[in-house]
Amino acid sequence: MSQSLLSISGLSAVSDRDAGAPILRDVSLTLERGEVRGLVGESGAGKSTIAKALLGILPHTVRVTAGTILFEGRDLRKMPPRQLRDVIGSEISLIPQDPQTALNPGRRIEGQLTDGLRLKRGLSSRDARQRALQLLEEVHIRDPERVLRCYPHELSGGMRQRILIAAAFALEPKLVVADEPTTALDVTVQKQILRLIRGLQEAHGTAVIFVTHDLGVVAQICDSVTLLYAGKVIEEGRTANVLSNPQHIYTRSLIAAGPRYDRPNAGLTPVPEAVFAALRYEIGIDDERRTPHGR
Repeated sequence: MSQSLLSISGLSAVSDRDAGAPILRDVSLTLERGEVRGLVGESGAGKSTIAKALLGILPHTVRVTAGTILFEGRDLRKMPPRQLRDVIGSEISLIPQDPQTALNPGRRIEGQLTDGLRLKRGLSSRDARQRALQLLEEVHIRDPERVLRCYPHELSGGMRQRILIAAAFALEPKLVVADEPTTALDVTVQKQILRLIRGLQEAHGTAVIFVTHDLGVVAQICDSVTLLYAGKVIEEGRTANVLSNPQHIYTRSLIAAGPRYDRPNAGLTPVPEAVFAALRYEIGIDDERRTPHGR
């Protein structure tokens, strides 16, 4: 049996800022090569905390207390910092949530795309520039020569996000972590970005962890899905199976709460409080600490 690309087992974390409140509760999941897995849940579910733990960028107030994160059999949690830095960026990369803050406003796009190519791949300045032009073409940016000379504020939000996607795929990583990359975009641009990520993923055979709060996005791009609440895995499986035949009442309630495009005039159905009460009992959250912590 072939080894999974990523295997997270028993991952638990707490917030020291909130008196040791649990953020992740014994989270386990696997990711195969070329698979797109969605991490979905409301704010505070723990989905971004999993992504940050994988990337080694947790804030100092969050502390992992247990678990392993195996990437091709190597435990990222036990790697020396220098070795981890070699893995992050070249083998694992990130598409951040907000292109406005992720790009350096004081540097032209060219330098921000070519730095990693020169440092991680040893390309000359000329070859790195040629590769940057190729990357911009791959993410369907017109006039890439002009865009390389631009500063981030001279570009639209959609173009900035395309540049971040190009940067994430630049070194041909084995895994890309997409942390809600369409949240700051309008619906039309969001659809284009999702199609672009999926196209690049298929072309390069890259595995993707897609962090989102939107089940509609999961349905469009993800092969499999893990649903979280308060840092606990509630349900997981192939996306088509989970969305068509959800096993947990919380999953069924979330699907029912979403808008129906075939019924544009139908009202929204909020998740009943009884479902949240059942979840808190299942997870073991006291009523006084019912609000999930972390993202």
